[in-house]
Parts: sequence; structure tokens; C-alpha cells
Amino acid sequence: MATADEFSDEDTSPIEEVRLTVTNTDDPTLPVWTFRMWFLGLISCSLLSFLNQFFSYRTEPLVITQITVQVATLPIGHFLAKVLPKTRFGIPGCGSARFSLNPGPFNMKEHVLISIFANAGSAFGSGSAYAVGIITIIKAFYGRNISFIAGWLLIITTQVLGYGWAGLLRKYVVEPAHMWWPSTLVQVSLFRALHEKDDQRMTRAKFFVIALVCSFGWYIVPGYLFTTLTSISWVCWAFPRSVTAQQIGSGMRGLGLGAFTLDWTAVASFLFSPLISPFFAIANVFVGYVLLIYLVLPLAYWGFDSYNATRFPIFSSHLFTSVGKTYDIPAIVNDNFELDLAKYEQQGRINLSMFFALSYGLGFATIASTLTHVALFYGREISERFRVSYKGKEDIHTRLMKRYKDIPSWWFYSMLAATLLISLALCIFLNDEVQMPWWGLVFASAMAFVFTLPISIITATTNQTPGLNIITEYAMGLIYPGRPIANVCFKVYGYMSMAQAVSFLNDFKLGHYMKIPPRSMFLVQFIGTILAGTINITVAWWQLNSIKNICQEELLPPNSPWTCPGDRVFFDASVIWGLVGPKRIFGSQGNYAAMNWFFLGGELVLVHCLVPDVPCCLPFLKSLRLVKMGYACLHKILRGCPYLQNLKMCVNEEEHEGEDTTIALPCLRHLSLWDMMRYKSKSGVFVIEAPRLKYLKIIDDVVYDSRRIENMPNLTEAYVDITQGVTHKFLRALVSARRLYLCVPLLSEL
Repeated sequence: MATADEFSDEDTSPIEEVRLTVTNTDDPTLPVWTFRMWFLGLISCSLLSFLNQFFSYRTEPLVITQITVQVATLPIGHFLAKVLPKTRFGIPGCGSARFSLNPGPFNMKEHVLISIFANAGSAFGSGSAYAVGIITIIKAFYGRNISFIAGWLLIITTQVLGYGWAGLLRKYVVEPAHMWWPSTLVQVSLFRALHEKDDQRMTRAKFFVIALVCSFGWYIVPGYLFTTLTSISWVCWAFPRSVTAQQIGSGMRGLGLGAFTLDWTAVASFLFSPLISPFFAIANVFVGYVLLIYLVLPLAYWGFDSYNATRFPIFSSHLFTSVGKTYDIPAIVNDNFELDLAKYEQQGRINLSMFFALSYGLGFATIASTLTHVALFYGREISERFRVSYKGKEDIHTRLMKRYKDIPSWWFYSMLAATLLISLALCIFLNDEVQMPWWGLVFASAMAFVFTLPISIITATTNQTPGLNIITEYAMGLIYPGRPIANVCFKVYGYMSMAQAVSFLNDFKLGHYMKIPPRSMFLVQFIGTILAGTINITVAWWQLNSIKNICQEELLPPNSPWTCPGDRVFFDASVIWGLVGPKRIFGSQGNYAAMNWFFLGGELVLVHCLVPDVPCCLPFLKSLRLVKMGYACLHKILRGCPYLQNLKMCVNEEEHEGEDTTIALPCLRHLSLWDMMRYKSKSGVFVIEAPRLKYLKIIDDVVYDSRRIENMPNLTEAYVDITQGVTHKFLRALVSARRLYLCVPLLSEL
């Protein structure tokens, strides 16, 4: 029999996807701080930041992500490893330290750092720095001026500020094994496919090349030869002259009922690739989409004509007057860049399309449910990790990372303090350009810090990132209305610093899996962010000053590509929340005060879904921990979890007089039981069937005469410590175990 120590999971991850993707080994001798890394990384960062900013103003914005660099730099890296001289040079002032342009073969860790540079160049998948939108709306939409130095400081400080928050939270969302960041596994799999040799007939690299060629070849069809394949709607084809049919069936301008696409870029354009996210997250998005688009929106638009919805397009982000005309925003802005109340009263209240209004309402619900979700599901874990001061159990990847020097905390504290001081100087000395007072910066930073942890946890476990932009706009609009630039600056400091922190933590988890020295990761991210932000504003400044009427769709020549669709939404938000203010739109002075009930709805819906006293269905749940649960509720919950893989439970209930109970958990792999109160029924049987169970752990002090775990042909390890004894029937279920620890007295059959 095995000892208890053999049953630890220290060398495996509790997440199946991580176990299958990430290797548990590391070679700390691989060089990472190489000339090749710096050369390819800086060029990649510069090129991507230039191209992404240049194409961001187009009607169909093009975002070039890090995967392009990952593929392109692999052969270049190997080429440099062959042609660069291997001569070792002395470093002046560093004693015997030597440096070589070519320290050896191009390795995976260099490649990872190059891709981190590239990721910074693409603004972590967003294309360009979010704060560039402020410069754009000031110069192109409002027709005002802002100095280059003010714009540069705004972009850099909003991005770097997030690194400070991330540094304070690394121990909570990077080191814990259950914070697995699904999107990073795609990167890990790609790097291993490109670098590791495989003896199978179809190697990872070969499969990747085939998939790449097929993807490239097919994209020519919907992207160039037959663009209609991007959105195919049989409803629009069947009723080409019907406005209602276009509203219902169009996948580009309507609800998309019956529409489909053969263009992968359309599938992954907004929520990224569905192959990355866990299935339960995709299912949640799908259910929410169906309820909103195919039920709520049609009822509100055609059924009830809510807010005179039929006067406006069903799907639009523009702002309208009460008669359906486009709202003249410049006309209500005075010379001080504030709201002109007389002109506003003359035009009347701002109206939104039904879809736009519901989107804001659901955004309110998301904010409330985010905090509730994290408090209910992860509150205990967060408090425990805080209480033990980071001395909790480490997984294999965290232990391997101990070989490298960690980032000193003072690096993050210093960066946070310096960024806040520079930002305060910007708000005080250049206030006429940014409008935001110094207390606005403090408030925005506090909001970002509060929301960064819960949103990081949701991203780390579901690959979905709720936005903080709405709540920041709402708060500043209530406190400091009538000043559009102050509002967007507050939003960028509150939202962008949080988003940057999440991106920083995501990359750090990739480095955690790939065993990249933490200090190297930090410096590459920091330098890449500064470089990319500087190039972003330089390119934007050049375009805004050289392209006539850029972003002014009505003034541009026909078919001009410079319509700035993303910045149009950013501009409209500055009007709604900053210039006019939420009181005149979502308050008593506006048309959409009822949308505030979504805050309460988001909280109550989540809490209601967690009430265990009614039958529930959690079809996509994989891990579950039940504490102080009754047998009746236990049966109701578990029968609604067909894909459950990890279960820990404690039944804290007096003897239960119930029916003979059998619960089938076909996907269960890990089962832990402790402090289970005795189950009593007429036949004395409470059975869990787990045909795929591999790991079983029971620690209890009651007789196991009425409970059994049966049908366990794949059982690998079992740890059973039951002080009051078990029966022969219970033991017979353990016959397939390869490693077994028993501490039980044997009872006669009852």
C-alpha cells in the first residue's frame, strides 16, 4: 500500500486543459536576454504599433496581432542563429562578464519575449492605445486642440498605471493553479508546436503549417474574391425590398436571424476565437445573445415601441433627436468646451436606438454581477490567500519559477507612485487641455484598483473580460457633468489602467507557464508599452493633421475609408456621459431612467441562480465545492451537473430519512469527501457512480455502511481514512486502484 505522501497533486495541475498543454519541465540555462530577442522584439513592436494605428481609422479597421509576429520571427530567428558571429565580447565596466551576438540556437524563451514585445505593439490585441481616442475626438470631432506632450503623457500614464495594480495582485491571479487564463494555453500550444520535435507522423509543426496554409488560402475567398460570404442572410435574399426583413435578417445592420458566415475573421472579430474560451463561457454568451437579440429587443422595438423605438434604427450607435434626425453635437458645445444649456434645450433630449439603450442597461447589470460573482465564488479563496500571506500550497509551475529572481515589490510601488505623480501634474498644470481635476484622478485610480481583482479573476477562469468603461463614465458624469474631455479622461484612467493590468497579468501567466524569468518579462512589457504608445500618438497626430475631414463621414469623398467607426462610438459616449451627462439621459431629466434597474437585476439574477433549495441545472460546470449541504439539495444540484470533473463536498445534516438514491457523474475525475453526516434510508444506500473517476479522497469519522462510490474502473489513486469503519461492499469498489492508502476498520455486512 502507498503512503499518504504519494497522493499529493504537487506535480500536476488541477486544470485538465493545463495538464494537457503545459509541460512540467524547465531548462533554466536557455538564454533569453539576447541580441536576437531585442532586435526582433523592438522591430516587431514598432511595426505593429505603426500599422495598427494607421489602419484604426478605416471603415473596416485592421488589427494585426502577435500571432503574425510569432510565425514570421521563427525562421528569422533561426536564420540569425546561423549567420551571427559567435564571438564573445567583453562588457566595459562589468569585469569578466562576456556577451555574444549568438549565444546558441534560437530558443522558445526568446521567441516568447519577442511575442510579448509584439503584443505590446498591438495594444494587447486592441490595435492601438485606448487613450488615442481622446486625441482623436478632440481634434476630429470637436474641432479643438490639444498639445502633443499632453496627449503623449495621457497615453503613457494610463497604460503604465495598470502595471502598478498588476504588481500588487500577481500573487492572487498568477500563481494560483485555478487561475489558469485560457487564452494563454493557445500561445503555449503554438510555441510548443513551433519548437518541440515530435516523432509522430503528423508533428505539431507540420499540422500548424497545414492549417496556416489552408486558412490563408480560404481567407482570399471571403476577404477578397467573394466578400458576401462574410455575412450570408437568406432572409434578406428572400425579401430584398422589405425594411423589416433587412432589420431582422441582416448580419451587418440588423439582428442576424438566420444569417451565417463563412469568414473566420467575422466569427472571431469581437469576442475573439471561440476555440479559446471554455465551453460554459461560450454557452453563456450564446444564451445571453439569443435572449437579447431574438426576444427582448424585438419585443421592445416592435411589440411595445419602447421609448418610441421605431422612430430610430433598430441597430445604431448614433444619437438622435425626438423626430429621428441625427443630433447636432457641435451646436451644443460652447467656447469653454462645456454644455450650452440653451442650445441643448432648443434641440431637445438625446435619443438612442433600442439596441444601444439595452446595451447600456446590460452593461449596468454586468458591473453589479461581476462583484457579486467574485464575492460568492472566490471570496473565501481570496481572503485565505491574504490571511496566509502567500504561503499557500504551490503547484509545479510556481515551484519551477522559484529558480528565477522575482520582481522586487518596490519596482511596482515606485512605478505606481511615479505614474500617479506625473498624472497629477498633467491634471494640475495642463488642466485646460484635459479638464479633469486632480481629485478625479484619485477617484479613477481607486475604482480601477477595486475592480481589477474581480475582473482579473473572471478573465483568468472564463476568458471573458467585463468592461469597466460604463461605470467610470456614469460615475464621473454624475459628479462632474458638462465636460466631455474630463469624462473620457476619467474613463481612460479608470478603465484603461484596469485593462492594462489584466493584460499584464495575462502575459505574466504565459511567462509563468513558459518559465520566463519574471524580471525579463516585466522589462519587455514596460519598454514595449512605452515604445508602442509613442508610435501610436505620432502616427495618429500625423493622420489627424494630414487627412482632410478625417472621421467626418458626411464631409469625406464617397467611399472614403477614413470614417473612424470605433472613434465615433467613443465620441458618442463622451457626449452621453460627459457633455450632456447621465442625469439628462439615464436620470430624471432623460428618457432612459428605467435602465438603472439593470443594476439591481444583475445582482439579483446571479444570487437567485445560486439558491440551492430548488432544482438547478449547471450543465457546463467543471469544478464544485459544497460545504454544509443537505442530502436533498445535494441530489438536486449534482444531477444538474453532467460535465462535473472535480467535486469536493461536506454534508452537514442529521440522519436523513429519504429514498434510495443513486447519482451518476459520468465525467467526474476528482472526488473528495469529508465530514459527511450519516445517510439513512429504508434500503440504506446512497450511491455515487463515477465511471471516469481517477482520484478519490475520503476523510471521515462516521460509518460508511449506507454510502458507496461504485463503477470506478479507471481509479488510479485512493486515499481513505474512515475512523468508524466500512463494509465489504464499499471496499469492492476500490479493486481497480493502482495506488491505495487505507486507514479503516472493517465492519461485518449490515
